[in-house]
Amino acid sequence: MNRNNGNDKLRFFDIVIVVLSIYVLFALVIDSFFKLAPEVSKLLYLIDDLICVLFLYDFFYRFIKAPSKLKFMKWGWIDLISSIPTFEYLRYGRLIRLIRLFRILRAFRSVKYLTSHIFKTRTRGTFSTVSLISFLMLIFGSISILQVETVPESNIKTAGDAIWWSFVTITTVGYGDKFPVTGEGRVIAAFLMVTGVTLFGTFTGFIAAWFMGDKSNNKQS
Repeated sequence: MNRNNGNDKLRFFDIVIVVLSIYVLFALVIDSFFKLAPEVSKLLYLIDDLICVLFLYDFFYRFIKAPSKLKFMKWGWIDLISSIPTFEYLRYGRLIRLIRLFRILRAFRSVKYLTSHIFKTRTRGTFSTVSLISFLMLIFGSISILQVETVPESNIKTAGDAIWWSFVTITTVGYGDKFPVTGEGRVIAAFLMVTGVTLFGTFTGFIAAWFMGDKSNNKQS
């Protein structure tokens, strides 16, 4: 996965795309091996469509910037096919299985890229890890809460409700308009809160290290 076309300077967007590629692998496993409620499937497909928009933007951006279009397409065609959204009429045919196969290949290439480039520096590796865990926790919380909050008095009923609740819980904002009413839901909420506090502390440390690094570079220059 030649994301920088020979340039070692890593864009923030590169990290985002790598993290999303790895998420897609987890989403494929969940969608393939678990029986999901309709709202959960709707949530996964909605996120998938949004990610595909970013994938397509990333593909065309790198294609335009590539010095050699032919060399770029040696692996770029896999990224193009894996960026095709799985619309409703494609989800049960052979084409969707082919798209999923290419997405798996893209995810494994992203893991290789993650370990060989992003983790070269401790700060960059920390940020990438926190970003990946935060995104996975957001999706995990949304899926889990929809699976357990199925009682009539529940106020978390749609994919939008679940994403909103997971976001405010992980960020420890606790808006209060949506909340779990089942025992299982409260356990999930407690787990997300603890995870959110830990991630926030790590992210704060990353920002501090980044600023300290900038100050050191300025003094040296």
